[in-house]
Amino acid sequence: MANSASTVSAGKILLEVVTPDHPLLSQEVDYVSAPGSEGDFGVLPGHCHFLTTLRIGELQYRVGEHTELMAVLWGFAEVTPTKVTILAEIAEKAEDIDVSRAEDAVQKAEERLERGGLPSEVEEARVSLEKARLRKKIADRHRQQGGGRLS
Repeated sequence: MANSASTVSAGKILLEVVTPDHPLLSQEVDYVSAPGSEGDFGVLPGHCHFLTTLRIGELQYRVGEHTELMAVLWGFAEVTPTKVTILAEIAEKAEDIDVSRAEDAVQKAEERLERGGLPSEVEEARVSLEKARLRKKIADRHRQQGGGRLS
């Protein structure tokens, strides 16, 4: 990740998204919205420092007039006045999500939830369904926009 927070352009904030497997994104952006464990939060350049946990949810970032989407499945966010670092257990850019695979995952998770079982099995099915629905929603929104950026 070549950029450093000290060289971020005026009026921009550096967004870095990292998973255990690899760095996923390092880009100067105008705005970030992330799924905090206590609710979604937005970040503009100059934001105060904070650290929070993340829940399953949609990460949005704006570059100019375009908004990009990413699925984030748990992790941490560190915010400084010039940088947002997302350390995610799992993260996927909208364009990398396979729509048919996401649809299949929703169907399978719904079936597992309907079957029921032990409380731990029901909770696991509920979480799987939440993840699958998020991925499908993000992939569908990306596809509806012609596979390009959301305006």
